[in-house]
Amino acid sequence: MTVLNPDLREALARVGTSTLTGVLNRRGLRSMCLYDVWPLRAGQPRMVGIAYTMRFIPSREDKDGPTSTNRSTIQPQAMEECPPGHVLMVDSRGDSRAASAGDLYVGRLKARGCAGIVTDGGLRDTDGVAKTGLPAYLRRASSPPSPIAHRPIDLQLPIACGGVAVYPGDIVVGDGDAVLVIPPDIVEAVAEEALATYHYEEFAEAEVARGRSLKGLFPTAGEEAKRDFEAWKAARAGKG
Repeated sequence: MTVLNPDLREALARVGTSTLTGVLNRRGLRSMCLYDVWPLRAGQPRMVGIAYTMRFIPSREDKDGPTSTNRSTIQPQAMEECPPGHVLMVDSRGDSRAASAGDLYVGRLKARGCAGIVTDGGLRDTDGVAKTGLPAYLRRASSPPSPIAHRPIDLQLPIACGGVAVYPGDIVVGDGDAVLVIPPDIVEAVAEEALATYHYEEFAEAEVARGRSLKGLFPTAGEEAKRDFEAWKAARAGKG
C-alpha cells in the first residue's frame, strides 16, 4: 500500500511539476505529464496525493437512458470510497461532452479528506466545485450530466487519463502548470533530487536577478557556481 508521509507530501508540493518533470526525464520517464488537463481555477491549492482510479466507457441508451433501470452505482461509490489523502483520477477517454462529476460529488470528496480530482473530461457546476476548495483538474467545463456520454464501469484498475497510464497507488502532483504521476517505488528519490534542484534554482534566480550571466550557472552549473551555491546554502542555514 502506498503511503505519503507529511515531509514527502510537503516536498512534492513545494518543488512543483516543472522541476519534477525534469527529474523524471533524467530517469527516462518522459510520459508522466497529463496532456490537455488544466486547473479548474488559477490560484487553487497545489495537489499531492495517491491515485484512486475510476474508468468510464461510452454510455448506451438501454443502460444509461432516462428510462433505464440499470444505472451504474460506481460513480457515487467512488465518492464514498476514495480514501483520505487520495486523488480521484477519472478516465473519461478525453471526452468532455458530459461531466465526470459535479459540485456535490466533489464536495463529498472534500468532506472526506481527499486530496483532489482529475479528469480528462469535463466537470459541471464549476463555481460550486471551486467553492469546495478541493483542487480540481479537467479538460474543460461541461454542463450535461454524466450519463449522456459516460457509464462508470470500474474502480481501482489501471486507466488512461490525459494520455498517461495511471495505476492505483501512483503519486499524483498538480499545480498551476500541470498534473503528473510518479511511480511510488521511486517517489522518495525523485522528491529528494527535485528538492535539491529546487534549491539550486532558487540560488540561480537570485544570481540572475543580480545580473549574473547564465554561462556556467544554468542549465549546467560550473565549478564556480557550485562553490557559490554551497556558500549560499551555508549562509541561509546560518540565518535559520
